[in-house]
Amino acid sequence: MGLWVLIAAGLVLAFQQPHVHTWREYPGTEYNDFPIPPDYQEKTEWAFARLMYPNMVGVHGRRRWFSNDWREGGRGISWTTDYPRSDRHFSQALRRLTRIHTRSVEQSINLDEGDQYDWPWLYAVEVGHWNLTDAQAKAMREYLDRGGFFMCDDFHGTEEWAVFINSMQRVFPDRPIVDIPPDDPIFHTVYDLDDKYQVPGAQWIRSRRTYEYDGYDPHWRGIYDAKGRLVVAICHDMDLGDSWEHADNPEYPQKFSAMGIRIGVNYVTYAMTH
Repeated sequence: MGLWVLIAAGLVLAFQQPHVHTWREYPGTEYNDFPIPPDYQEKTEWAFARLMYPNMVGVHGRRRWFSNDWREGGRGISWTTDYPRSDRHFSQALRRLTRIHTRSVEQSINLDEGDQYDWPWLYAVEVGHWNLTDAQAKAMREYLDRGGFFMCDDFHGTEEWAVFINSMQRVFPDRPIVDIPPDDPIFHTVYDLDDKYQVPGAQWIRSRRTYEYDGYDPHWRGIYDAKGRLVVAICHDMDLGDSWEHADNPEYPQKFSAMGIRIGVNYVTYAMTH
């Protein structure tokens, strides 16, 4: 009897051990030679985990040009938008503004490979262009049910919302998407975000508009689990990723990066403490 208990305990311990992750930099939509920090292999308690996903074809009536397989990144592959400049700028900000031990480089996560369970916070950009498979939607649901946190960003208007919903409802067919109340802890973990405003993408530099398509007003939405924990944070009609990416761009207003970074810091801190 005692032997079987020891064997069972050993198996549980084995499954609890973190996987050995190989770090890889993929070619991006905008960047192919962004500098790799010298401490990129540092072992930390948090890293910017970026979701890889297949593209939806035909959004806004256009067939986006795909340079290669979505699993290899490259021009036109939506998950690589802002990558890796946005990820590394935000990671640097988190290191400076909190005590969270943060890695200097991102980790790209493919749900088909099952590595998501070792990362407490997962981010996806341009989810108005994603197209999760049924297997990926199931893996995302399991990740969130196990305690993970998912933040998505940089999608605009009614058409991209419909594309987003097509995949998200397969992840959570049983849970509604709701507006996050202003008094929710996620808006008050580090910063009190009572003065939130729309954060535009870098297109603001040429257009001077804070919105894209018919996404005139920003929406902070989410999905809660059965215990009342926010597990999905949806930043619709805003572009926090660009605000991180262009935090060092003198043509992009500082106030937008300041708000985008504060929102991101709160979301990460919430994910790590709730």
